[in-house]
Amino acid sequence: MLDYDAEAAAYDATRGGVPRAEAAARALLGLVPESARTLLDIGCGTGLVTERMALARPALRVLGTDASYGMARFARQRIGAVALADARRLPLPAAAVDAVGTVWLLHLLRGAGDVRAVVSEAARVLRPGGVFVTTVDKDAAHDVGSDIDELFAPYLRPSPSDPEELVVAYGAEAGLDVVGENRFLGHGQGRTPQRAAREVRAGHFVSRLELPGAAADDLAAALLALPEPDRPRPEPEYRLLAFRRRG
Repeated sequence: MLDYDAEAAAYDATRGGVPRAEAAARALLGLVPESARTLLDIGCGTGLVTERMALARPALRVLGTDASYGMARFARQRIGAVALADARRLPLPAAAVDAVGTVWLLHLLRGAGDVRAVVSEAARVLRPGGVFVTTVDKDAAHDVGSDIDELFAPYLRPSPSDPEELVVAYGAEAGLDVVGENRFLGHGQGRTPQRAAREVRAGHFVSRLELPGAAADDLAAALLALPEPDRPRPEPEYRLLAFRRRG
């Protein structure tokens, strides 16, 4: 897993910056009722998406949590109301907010029961009728049928942690029913072979790839041998699912 404290300063610049954040915020808010007055962004990272949601809907009080001190420090500078917290044990009482969002988090959770725990916590802090919105199948979205993906294929993890069917099942257990979905473009995430090689060596694909032994070096070398190594391949399209809390 990446050291997100160390990644915080460069995170936005290497992850599509404002265009990707605005696309994510717009898609997420498109699934949140206008009547909502409070939204908790779990795993808010540097707060770039969180800030865009707050700016886009001034009547909505937006809060954030993140488990990384470095990330939370940046987020607090942007939106103020940010807590350093484990997404499996949120520092909020039950039925505290009208909406919960989490973007690009569930795919990172590899511990047994982690995704179930986060979905359960999101349901716990939602008021009856509140909405939970999350990305699903995140790593699968990066398979755009490119030559990079062909090289990745032998190393793909067999069991991602955020497939739609699993998240939907955990939601049902927690009293959440699917009510909608949305999509948004991953601006700036169309990787070049050169960038992919750097990121393979830096461990950026830990949720997507299994690279034992010298596999990372072998894959990086194969990526650098691809034609047009500095040409970006197509950008991914991410999916959001929306759930409503029963009751």
